Amino acid sequence: MYVLVPWFHFLSGRQQAGTRTAMLILQLLLMVLITQAEKPDCTPQGHRVLPEMEKDGDLIIGGVFSFRTGQDGYITKMTKMPEIRPCKDFSFREFKFAHTMMFAIDEINRDTDIIPGIKLGYKIYNDCGSTDILRAVMTLVNGLDQSETGANCTKPPTISHFATCACLSNRKEYPSFFRTIPSDYYQSRALAQLVRHFGWMWVGALSNKNDYGINGITTFIKAANEEGVCIEYSEAFESTSLYHEIIRIVNIIRTSTSKVIMAFMSHREIKILVDELYKQNITGLQWIGSDAWITDDSLADINGHTLLIGSIGFTVRNAQIPGLDLFLQEVNPSQFPSSIFLKDFWEHVFDCSLNPSEIRKTCNGSENLRDVQNSFTDLTNLRFSNNIYKAVYAVAHAINNLLSCDQNKSLNSNSSSVQKGKPVCCYDCILCPPGEINSINCLKCPIAQWSNIRGDACIPKEIEFFSYDEIMGILLALFSLVGVFFTIVIMLIFYIYRNTPIVRANNSELSFLLLFSLTLCFLCSLTFIGRPTEWSCMLRHTAFGITFVLCISCVLGKTIVVLMAFRATLPGSNVMKWFGPLQQKLCVLNFALIQVLICAFWLILSPPFPYMNMDHYQEKIILECNLGSAIGFWTVLGYIGLLSVLCFVLAFLARKLPDNFNEAKFITFSMLIFCAVWITFIPAYVSSPGKLIVAVEIFAILVSSFGLLFCIFLPKCYVILLRPEMNTKKHVMTKMSNDIH
Repeated sequence: MYVLVPWFHFLSGRQQAGTRTAMLILQLLLMVLITQAEKPDCTPQGHRVLPEMEKDGDLIIGGVFSFRTGQDGYITKMTKMPEIRPCKDFSFREFKFAHTMMFAIDEINRDTDIIPGIKLGYKIYNDCGSTDILRAVMTLVNGLDQSETGANCTKPPTISHFATCACLSNRKEYPSFFRTIPSDYYQSRALAQLVRHFGWMWVGALSNKNDYGINGITTFIKAANEEGVCIEYSEAFESTSLYHEIIRIVNIIRTSTSKVIMAFMSHREIKILVDELYKQNITGLQWIGSDAWITDDSLADINGHTLLIGSIGFTVRNAQIPGLDLFLQEVNPSQFPSSIFLKDFWEHVFDCSLNPSEIRKTCNGSENLRDVQNSFTDLTNLRFSNNIYKAVYAVAHAINNLLSCDQNKSLNSNSSSVQKGKPVCCYDCILCPPGEINSINCLKCPIAQWSNIRGDACIPKEIEFFSYDEIMGILLALFSLVGVFFTIVIMLIFYIYRNTPIVRANNSELSFLLLFSLTLCFLCSLTFIGRPTEWSCMLRHTAFGITFVLCISCVLGKTIVVLMAFRATLPGSNVMKWFGPLQQKLCVLNFALIQVLICAFWLILSPPFPYMNMDHYQEKIILECNLGSAIGFWTVLGYIGLLSVLCFVLAFLARKLPDNFNEAKFITFSMLIFCAVWITFIPAYVSSPGKLIVAVEIFAILVSSFGLLFCIFLPKCYVILLRPEMNTKKHVMTKMSNDIH
């Protein structure tokens, strides 16, 4: 007597139409048939399909595998029963999957601890298309030739070793579907993280035009966007697509700027695509593959397989199945004489014919697979075979648990639980403030780092300094060079007209020394622009202090000369012999030497150094020169101020002396500008934030230098170039005489 039990199916989930399509059609047909029946019977439908391999048992496990691939394109018409289409290529890997299932069942039957007293059997069917899948599954569900009452044939328990579509995780829609492989949801998100890890921020996306591809690539794109990766294009096709559709996708790949492609598809589609890319010589692509093709050995034999060199992706963990090697080596046509595929397999492997033939040598089935090396006997990659092995054991343990139930107890039970209600508190996900990264608790970034835009990572703070790359830096550098240019031009004018009265009357030696020091003043402003270093920080402040003291010393010397020269014109005065040219030079040198000593002590005791200022701005670092010793800086500046005030007082006292003897009133104006600039500099320097303090210092240097240059030398250049009649000895003496009287 036979007892009808639920069939357990193994579906290879990446068939052309997909596992989901097969299950939907199967359940729909069965529900319609049972609804129309007068009694809840399961009645066989259609023609029975003979299994490729079968073994009797108390409980039968059904398996559906794609022993052949490459079915000719065929569109099913809904007006008649689908025809059986011949398949072309061998799939040794699927054949090994089937034998792994058989091996696991034999191993369980020999183990008396799992399901003692019960033998498992199997029926294994071949398919290579959606029509074959449905026909095989219908045969498995139909079961025996005679109808049996009360059997659950609308929701046959199904276990897959290869169906990874996230859509199958819907327990409401597929309550009887199980699998021993993770969902594509996790693979897709891992692939997005892999792309981000390698810094590929601009990628293309391709997929199967079925549930496997569409669901997988959709999850990938969503996860990639969360990782900050941009998708240039997303296209889908299938192995039965028309040729012009394949060409359209190839053209998109050719014209795109992204060279990284995420291909979420099966080995059938990737073969078609790579073949066309190879024909059109499109190379230089980085492929990222889903587990459906990334480890498929058959891709090594296709045209253009070199295009896939360097492809990366994820797959399930490899495993070992002890004893499977001997089981595979014992395969023989005599085990299943009715199996057409086993006969074809044997003839293909040994290149012979089991039937007498004049074309090929004859074989009798006594050949041995021990010496054969192909994908069937290769046991280095048992990733998916191990999933089948685990699935069979899962079925066996489920049966064992069912049989070990106590017959005196009911499955119904009374229980109580706390009713789920509204939470007492609820929490909103609030973004962390700037400078902290989002987590369960906001984590503060290190002092030299700041949070990125998304707030999920700390990145180094931006370093800013006053550079030539910004507009203000360029303008100040330009004004500095303009000042140098004007100074050199005036120096040339004075040199050309060095023997004229107006040049000689105003102490030409001090004039040339003053012009030289002004040139250095303009140039020293350039040391304040650019990235601060240890040497540039010391140079900019010492050069500024020494050159300005040299400049003010020359002006002070010229002022003293004017006063001495006026007193020398008085009867009985010989003051000029005490302040002649040599004394004037020594005076300037001594004033400058004092500043040199101040700067030397400053550099020895506490020199300026580069400093990362993080006080003014939280999100960036200002790289500036720390004074080292504030006393040193203000001493240098104070000494310059002392000389400038002294010079201003003397020039003010000499402002009404004869015009042609002196330039005191011009020096007075220049010192007035100089003092005004540096008095306003002090509060501006103290209050300016960040790198603006450097711009303020450069501005003060340039304005005071231009004030000295134009106030002292511009009137003389005007007389030399535009009023030459005033640049004569007679005019000078006449004017001097009139001023004295």
